[in-house]
Amino acid sequence: MLKTSIRFFEEIPVRAVWNDEDSKWWFCAADVAEALTKSKNPRSYWNALKRRHNELSTICRQLKLTARDGKSYLTDVVEAGGVNTVVALIPAKNREAFVRWLSGMGSTLDEKSKEKAYELFESGAIREIEVGTVKGLRQIHGYIFGGLFDFAGQIRTCNIYKGGFAFAPAMYLNENLARIEKMPENTLEEIVEKYVEMNIAHPFMEGNGRSTRIWLDLILKKNLQKCVDWSKIEKRAYLDAMQKSPTDAADIFRLIGGALTEKIGDRELFMKGVDYSYYYEEE
Repeated sequence: MLKTSIRFFEEIPVRAVWNDEDSKWWFCAADVAEALTKSKNPRSYWNALKRRHNELSTICRQLKLTARDGKSYLTDVVEAGGVNTVVALIPAKNREAFVRWLSGMGSTLDEKSKEKAYELFESGAIREIEVGTVKGLRQIHGYIFGGLFDFAGQIRTCNIYKGGFAFAPAMYLNENLARIEKMPENTLEEIVEKYVEMNIAHPFMEGNGRSTRIWLDLILKKNLQKCVDWSKIEKRAYLDAMQKSPTDAADIFRLIGGALTEKIGDRELFMKGVDYSYYYEEE
């Protein structure tokens, strides 16, 4: 079974697919072209580039990738070495930055923890997570960040701030978490309210958003038989809504409600959700 992933370069999604036959990541050629050129019609740009340079036909192959319409199509892809060939043929100012970005994949902490988030689903360990509890959230955080943070799965004992906002004081954090755990989960309104409260609590020193979004989806699946298609929620809209949510949760409720799907067991949807979740955290 092919494993797909979406990585983001300067806000442009670059789709990739893992092929077990050769144990390589293959990257969508048109997406590479779009990332470098910001072309409004990257498929046409790629096809024109391929016609002008015959060698490109020898380094690319076709694998199925999911397009923006949700359907899968055979798509021109190139492996990492081939991407360098493509980059060399495109006159773009950001070529060096793109090559550095590509070479860093799999080596950063974020990439390593993202792989562990994929494994949470692939291994079946996600079925063992306690849904809607603090213990369940700690299980998710511990799995994703175990071996990467020495505090993986551990409730923080220090106060933390972000953008001038103070999250729940460490002195009262355990008491606050016990209250949140008891919050009802019968309706979408109740579940989103519980999610917002857990975000305000921010129980870990790092990695709260990535863990809590998986936690939220598990609650939705258990109680509503739905989950979030995170690719339908634009990054800036999500961040703005979450920033407002401590005093007004209307926007995040609207965004989550509008992105719900009944494809709760869909492997690719989970993987794509992880990709977008990590994208939200990129500076």
